[in-house]
Amino acid sequence: MQKIGGEAQGTTYHVSFWSPQATDAQAIKQSVDDEFNRIDQLLSNYRPDSAIEQLNSTVSSEPQVVNEEIIALIEQARAVSIASSGCYDLTIKPLFDLWGFKANKFSLPNPDTLQATLKEVGFDKIEVLDNNHLRKRNPELKIDLSSIAQGYSVARISALLERLGIDNYLVEIGGELQTRGHKPDGEAWRIALEKPLPDERTMQKIITIQQNEPIAIMTSGTYRHYFDVNGKRYSHILDARTGAPIEHNTVSVTVLHPDPTQADAWSTALLCLGRVAGIKAANEAGIAALFIEHQDKAFNEYSSANLEALHTVVIK
Repeated sequence: MQKIGGEAQGTTYHVSFWSPQATDAQAIKQSVDDEFNRIDQLLSNYRPDSAIEQLNSTVSSEPQVVNEEIIALIEQARAVSIASSGCYDLTIKPLFDLWGFKANKFSLPNPDTLQATLKEVGFDKIEVLDNNHLRKRNPELKIDLSSIAQGYSVARISALLERLGIDNYLVEIGGELQTRGHKPDGEAWRIALEKPLPDERTMQKIITIQQNEPIAIMTSGTYRHYFDVNGKRYSHILDARTGAPIEHNTVSVTVLHPDPTQADAWSTALLCLGRVAGIKAANEAGIAALFIEHQDKAFNEYSSANLEALHTVVIK
């Protein structure tokens, strides 16, 4: 087994792989780092020179030329947004800033300001014209790809390995991952899920992947980024329909899906919806998902129908 790793996208990445053919780990690492740099230049909302931030800084309702990968991600996210009844939305950046999450300084918005900001966001204000052009119906609209870009990065790095003839791997970026095949000794890949606690890192579950086909495992949680104010917790997960942080007890959603990009978007969307509405949406869309709710002092688990039917994955 060979392993490479490093820093990317404000976090770390780790790739474990093996192949019957000889492979040059350093050359593969260079290719992986080059792909990360390319994606970062394209999708990073933290780089003012990235393609997505160039789009965000253009105040215009005229048609704009946009990279086809960005267009494809917007359309994938739009489909998930519709399936979540609008709870999930890539355009909530102004709301995120309004609540103080960008500056990490809590600010309870004035109700009138919140409603005014809410009117400025929404997928209905993005008009995709073709594979390379879109129009912002709200000239000041801003798109935040952070809820889907990491999954897309996992997909791109996995595809890079497969192009090099590597069919057995585990690609992990900031805790989001995809596996294919198995370990060199024939053992299955085993993935640890964290208990959704803010101040410690302990194991909640072990996922054993008993299939050779690719599968992504993506988790979204409320327990890492939040504010506690006057005894009330405000999560960074915002409901785009209300403009406010979610208030249900679902603290973590893990999605298992063949497509890492889809898994990433769906984990955020289902967390936004919460367990009751989320399981309904997951069942309607055929999504395998594990919901964890914090009830009293317990963490209770709930599965979608597709997760219960996924016999090639064991969660214990």
